[in-house]
Amino acid sequence: MSSGEPLNFKGLVTVVTGAGSGIGKVYARFFAARGAHVVVNDVSAQAAQAVVDEINNAGGKAVAAAGSVAEGDKVIGQAVKAFGTVHILINNAGILRDKAFKNMSEQDWDLVTLVHLKGAYSCTKACWPLFRQQKFGRVVNTASAAGLYGNMGQANYSAAKMGLVGLTRTLAREGAKYNIKTNVIVPMAASAMTETILPPDMLKGLKPEFIAPLVGVLTAQNGPDVNGRIFELGAGFVSEVRYERSKGAVWRTDDSFTPSAVAAKWETVADFTNAEHPVNSEDGDMMGLLKKSRTSPTNPQVSPPIEFKGKTVIITGAGAGLGRSYALMFGKLGANVVINDVSKEGAEKVVQEVKAVGGQAVSAVCSAEEGDAIVKAATDAFGTVHILVANAGILRDKAFVNMDEKMWDQVIAVHLRGTFKCAKACWPIFQKQKYGRIITTASPNGIYGTIGQANYSTAKAAIIGLTRTLAIEGARTNIKVNCIAPRAGTAMTMTVWPKWGDGRSDESRLHCPIVGFLASEQCEDTGSLQEVFGGYAAKLRWQRTFGVAFPNDRELKPEAIVAKWKDITTFDARATHPSSGPEALQQIMENFGNLSGGGSDESSGSSYEDPEDTPEIKEAKKNAPAPEDFSYTERDVTLYNLGVGAKADELQWVYENADDFAYLKILGPIPTSGTLVNHVRLIEVLDKGKAASVTVKVETKDKGTGETVFENQSTVVLRGSGGFGGKKQGSDRGAATALNTPPKRKPDAVVEEKTTPEQAAVYRLSGDYNPLHIDPSFASTGGFPKPILHGLCFMGIAGKHVLKTFGPYSDIKVRFAGTVIPGETLVTEMWKEGDKVVFVTKVKERDAPALSHAAVTLVKSDVVKAKL
Repeated sequence: MSSGEPLNFKGLVTVVTGAGSGIGKVYARFFAARGAHVVVNDVSAQAAQAVVDEINNAGGKAVAAAGSVAEGDKVIGQAVKAFGTVHILINNAGILRDKAFKNMSEQDWDLVTLVHLKGAYSCTKACWPLFRQQKFGRVVNTASAAGLYGNMGQANYSAAKMGLVGLTRTLAREGAKYNIKTNVIVPMAASAMTETILPPDMLKGLKPEFIAPLVGVLTAQNGPDVNGRIFELGAGFVSEVRYERSKGAVWRTDDSFTPSAVAAKWETVADFTNAEHPVNSEDGDMMGLLKKSRTSPTNPQVSPPIEFKGKTVIITGAGAGLGRSYALMFGKLGANVVINDVSKEGAEKVVQEVKAVGGQAVSAVCSAEEGDAIVKAATDAFGTVHILVANAGILRDKAFVNMDEKMWDQVIAVHLRGTFKCAKACWPIFQKQKYGRIITTASPNGIYGTIGQANYSTAKAAIIGLTRTLAIEGARTNIKVNCIAPRAGTAMTMTVWPKWGDGRSDESRLHCPIVGFLASEQCEDTGSLQEVFGGYAAKLRWQRTFGVAFPNDRELKPEAIVAKWKDITTFDARATHPSSGPEALQQIMENFGNLSGGGSDESSGSSYEDPEDTPEIKEAKKNAPAPEDFSYTERDVTLYNLGVGAKADELQWVYENADDFAYLKILGPIPTSGTLVNHVRLIEVLDKGKAASVTVKVETKDKGTGETVFENQSTVVLRGSGGFGGKKQGSDRGAATALNTPPKRKPDAVVEEKTTPEQAAVYRLSGDYNPLHIDPSFASTGGFPKPILHGLCFMGIAGKHVLKTFGPYSDIKVRFAGTVIPGETLVTEMWKEGDKVVFVTKVKERDAPALSHAAVTLVKSDVVKAKL
C-alpha cells in the first residue's frame, strides 16, 4: 500500500478476546471506528455487552461472544452466527497468577497456560478452516516482555507468553499459502509493578491507545506484507525484534570432546562478531560445521577437569536417545544418576548401563509430570538433588487444520508441564542447599517454527520463557538455569556423523559435553539459550531495531506507522540487544518526553542540556510531559500523617482546626489544601556500564498563584540498561547529590518507633494502591515474606523523627537501602552538622538498613508554619 492510503477494515469480522476491559476494549473500539464488524469476547457477559452497547450506540456494528477462550469453537461459533465468518482474530485474553516460583501451585500454572496458550490455540483452530476457505485471515498473538526476557514471580506467565511466539512462527508458515498472516506483539504498558518506580506522568505515556494502531497495521486488508514477525512497542515507540545467533564454536567430535573441552572454548560461543540472523531451523552451514569438527585438532581441556563426583543428576526421558547419552556421560564422570522414563524396560536397561561405566543409578518410572515422585526417588536413593536435565518429550505432529485438542494437550503436558513440575519439585532443595543446575530443552523448531508442529513449537518456545524467569528467581541462591535447542540430524548429515569407539554413528552423544558443561560448577551462565549440533554450539539473543518514536501526546494513527514502516523494520548499526525487561524499557522511557509541540519548559529555568548526552537523551530533555493537576484537602493531609505514624494526641498533624496543623513533607510548609500542578522534566541519564541511572525532576506549583511550592528529584536505576555510550558521571546538584556520610562519632540523637501491623494498609490511603503493600500473594512474587511498607512511608516516619528532634527543614534527601515489614521497629540515628542533619534509618529486628545517605537542611526558626 502507499503511505498515504487509508488502511481498510470495512466489513472485516474481527474477534477480540478479553475485550470487556483494558487493552482489548481499546482494540474493539479501534476496529469498530474503522468500519469492521466487531465480536467482543470476555468471560464476563456483562462486561462484553457493555462494550458492544458502546460501539453500537456510536454507530458501529458489534456483538458479544461471552465465554472462556479455552472453548474457542463456542466463541467463534457466536461470531459466525452473527456475521457469517471471521477475518481477524486478536488473541488478547489473559490472566495473571503471579507468585514466587517456590510458592507457585499447579493451579496457578494450569490456569495461566490454559487461558494464554490453550485459549490462543482453541480460538485460532476454530478460525483456521474459515481462513483457508476464504483465502484470507489475520491473527495477532500477544506476548510480553516477561516472555522474551523473563520476570520475577511470573514463571507461568513468562512461559505462556513466550509460547505464543513459537505458535506464531509455525502458524505463519502453515498459513502463508492461504493468505493467512500471523504476527505477535510485545506491548509495554503500565502495570502494578511499574507504578512503584515511575512517576504518574510517565505512566500516562504507556496507555493502550498506542498499541492498537500497530495491531491495525498487521490486520488491514491493504496492510504491509508481514508474517511471523515480533514487534515490541509502547508509549509511541514501535520496533521489530528478531533472533541473533553468534558464530559459535566447533569442537572435534572425538574422545577429547568433553565438558572440560567445552569449558575451554566457551567464551567463543558467546562471541557475536559477524553474527547470523537465521529465519529457518535449517539456516546455517550444517555440513560445513560437521566437516570442520572432523578436521579440527584435538580439543584443549580445562584443568582441573570437570567431574560430578557426589552430585545427583535427574534426567527425564532417559530411557533412550539423548537422555540415555546424558546418563552415560554423567555416570562416567562420577555422578549419581536418576533415570526417568515412562518405559520401565528402557529405564532399567540404562540404569545397568550407567552402573557398567562406573556410576550409581536408580530408575523413576513415571511421566515427567510426576516431578514430586521423580525427586523422591532421587532423595530416597542419594539424599538430595543437584542437577536436573529436563529432556522428556513426545511428538504429535499434524497440520494445524487437523490438529485435535488431545494432540495439543499431550505435547504441552509432557514438554512444558513436565519441565515445570520437575523444576518445582527440585526448587526447595536447590534453595536450601544454595546450589542447583537446571538444563531445559527447547528446539530450533520452537525458535523458528515449522510446518506441522504448532503444539511442539509452542511448548518448546514456552520452555525458553520459563528458563529465563527461573534464572532470575534462582540467581540469589546460586541456582543457574540454561536452555539448549538441539538440532536433529538429517538423512544427509547422518552419513558424515563421526563413528565412536563402538563403531556406531550416534548423533545424540554430540550434545552431551555441552550439557555437561552447563550442569557444572564452572558454568557461570544463567538464562542463556544456545543451539547445539554435531560438536557445535552458538548462543542466541534478541536484536531489536532502533525503531521509530512517535509523539505520545497525540493520537497515533496506523497510517503514520505505515509511513515509517521501513524505519521500524530495518535492522542496521543502531539496532540494540535488550536482555531484560528494564533494558527493553529504556528506549521506551526515552520517548516519554517526545511531544508533538517540542520545545522546553521555560518555567523550569533550565533545559538540563549536557554535551555528554546521547542525541536521544538530548531530545528527551527538550520535551516534557504535559503538566498534571493534583487537588487535595485536609483529609488527604491527615491520612498521610496517620500513614507515617502520627498519633491521635498530636493535633497539629491530625486535626485540621489545630493552630499549627501542618503537612510533613519536603521543603517545609506546604498548603494544607489546594490544587497543585506537577511539571515533570528529565534532568539526567547516566551510563553506569551494566545499568542506567535516570533522574527526573518534578516541580510542583500552586495552580492559583503559579508559585513553586516544592520540587522533588527521584532517581531510578535500570539494571541491564547501561552501555549506551552516555554520560558517566553525574552533575553536582547540591543537596540532591550530596553523599551524606555519617560522622565517625556516636549519633547526636536516636529515635526509635515501632510500626504497626496496619501501617502499610493505612498508608495506601494516601494514593498508592499497589498490591505489593497489602496482598500477601502478590508480595511473595517479589520474594517478600509479607506485604512491605511503601518506601515513602518509612521515609516519612524518619522525616518525622528528624522534625521532632531538630525542627523544620527546607529539603530532605534519602536513598532507599532496604525494605520494611509492617510491625518492625525503625531506628533513626541523627548527626547535626551545622544547618544539616545527616541520618540513617535501620530495621531494629534484622539490623538491616532502610534509608542511607540521608540528610535534611534545617530552616531558620522564624519561618512561619502553614495554618488554616
